[in-house]
Amino acid sequence: MNCRGKTLTLGDRTHVMGILNVTPDSFSDGGCYFDVQRAVAHTQLMVQEGATLVDIGGESSRPGALPVSVDEELARILPVIRAVVDRVDVLISVDTYKAEVAQPALEAGAHLVNDITALRADAAMASVVARREAGLILMHIKGTPRTMQQAPQYDDVVSEVHASLQESIRIAEAQGVAAERIIIDPGIGFGKTTAHNLELLKRLSEFRSLNKPLLIGTSRKSFIGNVLGLPISERVEGTAATVCWAIAHGADIVRVHDVKANVRAALMTDALYR
Repeated sequence: MNCRGKTLTLGDRTHVMGILNVTPDSFSDGGCYFDVQRAVAHTQLMVQEGATLVDIGGESSRPGALPVSVDEELARILPVIRAVVDRVDVLISVDTYKAEVAQPALEAGAHLVNDITALRADAAMASVVARREAGLILMHIKGTPRTMQQAPQYDDVVSEVHASLQESIRIAEAQGVAAERIIIDPGIGFGKTTAHNLELLKRLSEFRSLNKPLLIGTSRKSFIGNVLGLPISERVEGTAATVCWAIAHGADIVRVHDVKANVRAALMTDALYR
């Protein structure tokens, strides 16, 4: 998978994507890396711990979060992206659903766009990604971050998420995004109850029929807290368990906050399943 000149080899190992939230209000680490130097230092640490991708976001997508302006989002992420690409040799992803944010971020050096709406929020996103020959992560969400956890309902969560991602893939490819540059993500925790999230994980292998690399993001999420009865700060082991399960059932990339622990979990699981 070639994204703007940087290659990601898939299949022989699980890749770990480290999370860098340049926000004051993300559910787990809001405010921790708002300063550019702290953001850069944390990125370097995640790479040292084994991350092969880093996902940089300037707008929280936690349940109930309100959107921020394009100008504010750019002010948060562009200095970090510019600083990071000069200091680490891994793929940099920008976590945004706005084409007006994605384009400057790619120009600043990012290699992928992580669109949590799977192209449903901004019709211009696919063409921006295609023109820049960037990678594209298509994630499923039901509703918006502000509304997504207000009693989400499905007849069959796996079938409906599968169909939605299939349509997003069709849209992306029709607008020029290369088929080999698309990654899919069923959107654990984005408009899903605990039962929905567990069902998606149990039937994760069904998403392989879409013939795209599969990314899973379960890190520290509320369904883990609900199962274990634990706060955000104590969900490392629960996250690692879901990472191992996801790898065993087809995940190619796992998106996490706690890189060291999950790189080790991934390496051990790879030894068993790859």
